[in-house]
Amino acid sequence: QVQFVESGGGSVQPGGSLRLSCVASETISSIYVMGWYRQAPGKQRELLASITSFGNINYADSVKGRFTISRDGAKNIIYLQMNSLKPEDTAVYYCNSRAGFRFGSPPTGSWGQGTQVTVSS
Repeated sequence: QVQFVESGGGSVQPGGSLRLSCVASETISSIYVMGWYRQAPGKQRELLASITSFGNINYADSVKGRFTISRDGAKNIIYLQMNSLKPEDTAVYYCNSRAGFRFGSPPTGSWGQGTQVTVSS
C-alpha cells in the first residue's frame, strides 16, 4: 500500500487560512485519484476533495469555493489550500489514494496520522 504523511495543520481564527501538504511514498503520477479527507470528533471520516492524474477535481459541498486541491507529481505531494475557515472545519485531515473519482469510491492506501486543524476564536 501507498503510505502518506500529512502536515501543515494548526490553530487559526475563523476566516483564516491554512495550507496542508501530503507526501506519498511513491510517485503520485502512478496514482489515478488522490483525495483529502477529514474526521471531526464524534463524526465519520468524510471526503472533501478529489483530484485525478489528469487534473480533474471535485469538492464536497461543505468546502466548495473555500478549499483548493492540487498535486505536484514530480514531488509526490498533494496540497489542500483552505481559506475562509470556519469552526466546523475543525478536524484531523488526511490524504489517501482512491479507487475512483466518484465520492463513493473507497481509499486504497494506508491511513497516516493526519494533521490537526483547529478553527476557533
